[in-house]
Amino acid sequence: MGGLFGVASRTDCVFDLFFGTDYHSHLGTRRGGMAVYGEKGFDRAIHNIENSPFRTKFEQESVEMHGHLGIGCISDNEPQPLMVRSHLGTFAITTVGRINNSAQLVEEAFQNGSIHFLEMSGGSINPTELVAALINQQPSIVEGIRYAQEKIDGSMTMLVMTSQGIYAARDRVGRTPLVLGKKKGAVCASFESSAFINLGYEPYKELGPGEITLITPEGAETLSPALPKMKFCTFMWVYYGYPTSTYEGVNVEAMRYRCGEKLAARDDVRTDIVAGVPDSGTAHAVGYANQSGIPFARPFIKYTPTWPRSFMPPNQTQRNLIARMKLIPVSDLIQKKSMVLIDDSIVRGTQLRESAELLYQNGAKEVHIRPACPPLLFGCKYLNFSRSNSELELIGRRVIQRREGVTDYDALLDYANPDSTNYKEMVEEIGKELKFTSLRYHRLDDMIDSVGIDPCRLCTYCWSGRE
Repeated sequence: MGGLFGVASRTDCVFDLFFGTDYHSHLGTRRGGMAVYGEKGFDRAIHNIENSPFRTKFEQESVEMHGHLGIGCISDNEPQPLMVRSHLGTFAITTVGRINNSAQLVEEAFQNGSIHFLEMSGGSINPTELVAALINQQPSIVEGIRYAQEKIDGSMTMLVMTSQGIYAARDRVGRTPLVLGKKKGAVCASFESSAFINLGYEPYKELGPGEITLITPEGAETLSPALPKMKFCTFMWVYYGYPTSTYEGVNVEAMRYRCGEKLAARDDVRTDIVAGVPDSGTAHAVGYANQSGIPFARPFIKYTPTWPRSFMPPNQTQRNLIARMKLIPVSDLIQKKSMVLIDDSIVRGTQLRESAELLYQNGAKEVHIRPACPPLLFGCKYLNFSRSNSELELIGRRVIQRREGVTDYDALLDYANPDSTNYKEMVEEIGKELKFTSLRYHRLDDMIDSVGIDPCRLCTYCWSGRE
């Protein structure tokens, strides 16, 4: 998906920028970048981080780059930040989000004047470049950002750095976070609220949906107020968000504890231990163990020093292999044991099936799987959460396809209803296909209760088919 970080400081900002951006490494897969503005003007660096951590690739830039303004990003595919020169002046821009109507917007740009785009591999257009083109169609940066927010079908949060400061803009309905931090002589903007804590910043302000703010070393000025509608992505708490971060006043780790507690409250299985698939399943498992009274244990340990992320390789088979290689079993905690195993979700099912097989091979008697969210039945239309090319890569949809053939929307909604016969039979088939002792998903209503904010302000499309 990606993450971003920006700093406006009275002194050199590169130290804060370097580490603040690095604290978003869990969100990106292929590219990292930093851009700064100082006495010598703009400077920028972009590196491939597929096989090396951000810190390793940018260690030299952290010493050689200088400036009092800076923005950085961890990105999925596209190189950024980009440097742009237009009638609005020179600016650097970085974005997080998804554009569904890219082809339409590119064609409109061609019709509006003589403009060109640089093609990336595969013939795609860099979405950050497209956002810059939309901004440049208006007479000011703020009007351009508002215009981009209105035109984009999808979601787009961004930082735009000029010589005067950094424009921080959250996406139109607040699907992703953007929070400001402040310390003496500096203000930062961050995707993850925890990225600036160890850098000496204190929480300053969480931007509302569509809000545009100009940050300078002196503070932050709202240039376009927040919009009333919010649809924050619930999956940020369940899986993607870092445990130390807080969104809309709700801490990720605490929410995951509540998820596990509610899973246990509806469950009647009794096992020897409760375990979580590292890392995002661990907190859910702690909550389950606390509620059920079943001891928490770690039957396999994640080896992270040289395997920082399992989803980096572009090939799914390689990702599955790496995911398994990272988990080292602890046989003494597995042999002759029955266990509840909790993961954040089941997408394709391949990795969790192999994790269960690893436990069986090491002597486990029973492996009861309890995902911390409902079945994923709809591909996300708003954020780049998955590499899936088709919704039929989702195991829930594959099972429904086998049962129903061509499936209409109303039928899918029935399968999303945890009280329907179709739902129960789908879950049973998934459990048998993946060879689990038993399978029970988290209910959508319980998951929403675990968040604890107004359900109308949450997006649950990937589970419910409705925003």
